[in-house]
Amino acid sequence: MPFDHRAALKQIPAQPGVYRMLDAEGGVLYVGKAKDLKRRVSSYFTRGLNARLVVMVSQIADIQVTVTRTEGEALLLENNLIKAHKPRFNVLLRDDKSYPYIRLSAGDNFPGLYFYRGARRSRTDKYFGPYPSAWATRETLQLLQKLFPVRQCEDTFYATRTRPCLQYQIKRCTAPCVGYISPKDYAEDVAHSIKFLEGRTDEVIAALGARMERAAEDLEFERAARLRDQIATLRRIQQKQYVAGDGGDLDIVAAAEAGGTVCVQVFFIRAGRNLGNKAFFPQVPDASGPESVLSAFLAQFYADKEIPPEILVSVEPEEREFLEAAFSEQQGRRVGIKHRLRGDRARWLAMAADNAEVALQSRLGSHAGYARRLEALRDALDLDELPARMECFDISHTRGELTVASCVVFDAEGPRKSDYRRFNIEGITPGDDYAAMEQALSRRYKRVQQGEVPMPDLLFIDGGKGQLGAVREVLAELGVTGLQLVGVAKGPDRKAGAEQLWLPERRQPIIPGPDSPALHLVQQIRDEAHRFAITGHRQRRDKARRTSVLEGIPGVGPKRRQSLLKAFGGLRGLTRAAPEDIARVDGISAELARRIHDAVRKEST
Repeated sequence: MPFDHRAALKQIPAQPGVYRMLDAEGGVLYVGKAKDLKRRVSSYFTRGLNARLVVMVSQIADIQVTVTRTEGEALLLENNLIKAHKPRFNVLLRDDKSYPYIRLSAGDNFPGLYFYRGARRSRTDKYFGPYPSAWATRETLQLLQKLFPVRQCEDTFYATRTRPCLQYQIKRCTAPCVGYISPKDYAEDVAHSIKFLEGRTDEVIAALGARMERAAEDLEFERAARLRDQIATLRRIQQKQYVAGDGGDLDIVAAAEAGGTVCVQVFFIRAGRNLGNKAFFPQVPDASGPESVLSAFLAQFYADKEIPPEILVSVEPEEREFLEAAFSEQQGRRVGIKHRLRGDRARWLAMAADNAEVALQSRLGSHAGYARRLEALRDALDLDELPARMECFDISHTRGELTVASCVVFDAEGPRKSDYRRFNIEGITPGDDYAAMEQALSRRYKRVQQGEVPMPDLLFIDGGKGQLGAVREVLAELGVTGLQLVGVAKGPDRKAGAEQLWLPERRQPIIPGPDSPALHLVQQIRDEAHRFAITGHRQRRDKARRTSVLEGIPGVGPKRRQSLLKAFGGLRGLTRAAPEDIARVDGISAELARRIHDAVRKEST
């Protein structure tokens, strides 16, 4: 029996709320919101529709509505229903669970700055953000360490220190844990950090300038030089990050579409500073226009987030006035959505649109399959966001000799081979993989803490809980925090596809299964680390075989080594030669030939 929309419309009130289009089996085809339910639902049967909506309307068997008191309640209910039912005619946004902040702890003479994600429960702590990604947050924390060395170690680590840690040695902390700085001087660094994070950089520069002049007057030239360098760094950062002339908070949202895929790019501007940007790829039904896509994106994206006073958009979204009213109700203040822009704001929007196009083309290119595996990894590990940078370490040696550790790096595009590194391991007990891993991690993450290398989001270790625990201790001693460790252990039968993923905070491993795209990505990263380590070990071993034996023989210098290797076609030929044959080489006496023969034969056995 055909659906009688006229009879259904008579039952729908002219009030705000949410409507659900159902098919003959009771499945939810579409969920929508409206300020006037009757007018909005009627429009599906009285106006010209695009191809997508024509198909949807032809499948409607029932319409259900829920009346709400306000637009804000309707927006919240719509998002809950979309998440619950995932209707195939809705735009579906797979957003990150939460966005990171920088948290300044309170209630202590020496508060710390931390990477933070989650609900802002403390009323005394200060929070700065949100930042678009963990990477952007950590980059800001690293900048702060260089400018104002406020501690970033965990309280448990801080409370047990009896001597300064690495952060003090590399001038990223003033060692309040052992009393190397007074509460007054420390409070000054904290105050400058707060002003920097609030976008009041000019005030910080002015205060540092006054201190620099006083230091110069007191003939403290080294101190004056340090303050001068701080000011110069602040000015460079200000030029790089400064966006909004009025120092305000706003988001810039632009969409691009090609090949049935949509990219929405969001730039986060807080206190006039560009905190970074993030690309989203919502699931979009066919024939969806940019106005409807952007409207659905904004509704879902801001459903559970703090919303800035202004949102700049590339096209006017459907139901703009409804969204503004709902967002204003949600925030308790006016929120404006603007799309007709001039001057600087038009240029910012063009920048966001260009970034959306670039991200979309990358998505449509050869990395589409990789992107899907990356999303599967996020879900398997229950991460808050897609990992932007991943590192994996492995160890290779031959019976404990000539040990080499490898570090490979993967980012959102795949392997980042320019960032790969190898470490020749020395001074450990042969075959002690734990000690080798400790040395490699220490060397790598000292550079990370010094700001020479970006901090990864994920660190993969080839091994189970034991190896993971040892790595955790090494990183704790280095003061590395906010890094997710993952141990990749072979299953009970040590077969490919049965790998177990161990996380420090879980008692049981995650077992993705042989068909899991997430496991395929982990295997790719682990195997690449293994390949890179083996290649490095073989190169080191081959080099040792070519040169080390001869270099250790007194009387055999570079010219004689060259003559010997040339005469016998390499070390292998020299190994087969008799002492008399070796003595025929120019400059080699019978006694030296005997010593060379004994040394190379001993090395080959």
